[in-house]
Amino acid sequence: MKQLLATTALSFLLLAGAGHAANVSKITTYQQQPTDIRASKFIGMRVYATEKDIASDTSAKPGNEKEWDDIGEINDVILGRNGEVEAVVVGVGGFLGMGEKDVAVAMRDFKFVKKGDDENDYFLVINTNKQMLTDAPAYAASQTTTESQKADNSTAPSGSDTRTALVRPEVKREGYRQPETKELTSETLVGARVYGAKDEDVGEVDKLVLNADGSVKQLVLDIGGFLGVGEHRIAVALDQVNIMRNEKGDDVRVYVNSDKETLKALPTYNG
Repeated sequence: MKQLLATTALSFLLLAGAGHAANVSKITTYQQQPTDIRASKFIGMRVYATEKDIASDTSAKPGNEKEWDDIGEINDVILGRNGEVEAVVVGVGGFLGMGEKDVAVAMRDFKFVKKGDDENDYFLVINTNKQMLTDAPAYAASQTTTESQKADNSTAPSGSDTRTALVRPEVKREGYRQPETKELTSETLVGARVYGAKDEDVGEVDKLVLNADGSVKQLVLDIGGFLGVGEHRIAVALDQVNIMRNEKGDDVRVYVNSDKETLKALPTYNG
């Protein structure tokens, strides 16, 4: 029935439009050009940095990229109202999605260095160094929340992000430190104990939810329970937890800024 109604409504709109064609502006179509860059391919590309002066459309020599710093990947593209690309958001540093910082770099600063004769095969290079990007201010998108978004957050479905409920805690423990990115693997994180801000044991890491590029999107936590009975599974983003590791490396802990009862009240993850 819904399909029939939708079809009928669409037919009505098409007929109505036919009678008022004079009020409809003609659209401008576009055909692909050899040097076009599709956003779907652009986002996710690796970005390199070099202090050597380099120009666009030059050709890289074999192995050139080994001399450059691999600084991260493109996470987003920022457009102006005029349709021009103003800046590119680069995720700098990080490992498995952790420790990454978004930096917005002006589009004019990117150099397209050819890998070979193919116009569509290139490196993205910036004339800078890794430290300058690490020290650059982080890019933060607008956090304005509309009333409808607030309503959506209050009725979030099972398995949704709990970003509005948790904030990463500041944690300092004797004999523990924040691990370097190379020290964190799925083997070390899955099964790690989860602690509240007062060191109370609230659960463990059950699994990792990955993005399409292999970076970690969320940690799924088992809260409470005993031998798998009575556990409550929730999904939290990496920027909502603090990961600590002892000097020996045989104990990895995940800290959340909440207690067991509050965590159990969060939406259940059913993925």
